[in-house]
Amino acid sequence: MLRRYVLAAVLATAAHAASAQGFPAKPVTFVVPNPPGGVVDTTARIVSEPLAKLLAQPVVVDNKPGGSGNIAYQGVARAPKDGYALLVSYSAYHVANPAMFAKLPWDQKDFAPVALLSVAANVIAVHPSVPANSLKEFIAYAKANPNKLNYASQGNGSLAHLGTALFTQQTQIEIQHVPYKGSGDAIKDVLAGQVQLFITTPPSVIGHIQSGKLKALAVTSKTRHPMLPNVPTTAEAGLPGFELEAWVALFAPAGTPPEVIAKLTGEVKRALETPESKQRAASAGIDLVYENPEALAARVTRETAIWSKTIKAAKITAD
Repeated sequence: MLRRYVLAAVLATAAHAASAQGFPAKPVTFVVPNPPGGVVDTTARIVSEPLAKLLAQPVVVDNKPGGSGNIAYQGVARAPKDGYALLVSYSAYHVANPAMFAKLPWDQKDFAPVALLSVAANVIAVHPSVPANSLKEFIAYAKANPNKLNYASQGNGSLAHLGTALFTQQTQIEIQHVPYKGSGDAIKDVLAGQVQLFITTPPSVIGHIQSGKLKALAVTSKTRHPMLPNVPTTAEAGLPGFELEAWVALFAPAGTPPEVIAKLTGEVKRALETPESKQRAASAGIDLVYENPEALAARVTRETAIWSKTIKAAKITAD
């Protein structure tokens, strides 16, 4: 009887290894928790084309927005553990939802890291009516006028919401949150001066900054943004403790064979390095950055701790 169980285990392991070695034998699906357009969907489409060539199989982008990303996350968490259904994860969902939702239909442990795909710095932009031409001046003005300024976000729990909450905590200023249903509506009211502050990714506001309709006080990354070379980083502007990056990464269902993860992460790295990918990303204002599964796992752990603390301090909950 024991030999029968041992033989069954050996055969199962051999079949598992053979299946992994033959990966992929059919199309791979990128499940995107956001609608078409925007940094998450754009990153997925930039990567999917060269990856399809490298894998010699189609890579299909499947947008499943809604539920603050939870619909897509739940779907991939319950998908077969074979590498054919992959989650294109957005940082604000992956590391913040666990702290914002009392109950989630998924857990971070449901996903195996594959690779970081892209990062996007944010820019701190204000309406010209704000009497501040530097980050220090803005902080001083906000402290002198508590709760008289408003800030926009793409919605409750968005990175703009969480990032600005962290900004107010670190600077000890008090400004009011005005949530919108997307960047378009938010920018419209910021341009009209109804909302004074918007921390968002550069592509959506660069044109308005260059035309003088908005003032850029700082970018929230370690280095200056190539499309905003005259705008200082937060460290250069006098706030070295504040950095804010949106990132997009690829995850497989937990339990996916290590051989499949290794195959995927290696080919994703190659896909990110193609001249076509770099050109498309540059024109979209996206910075393609590869991290291996171990580095990505460390990033998730580190940022989950940061955002959990921020969310609890600001008493942010899901709508």
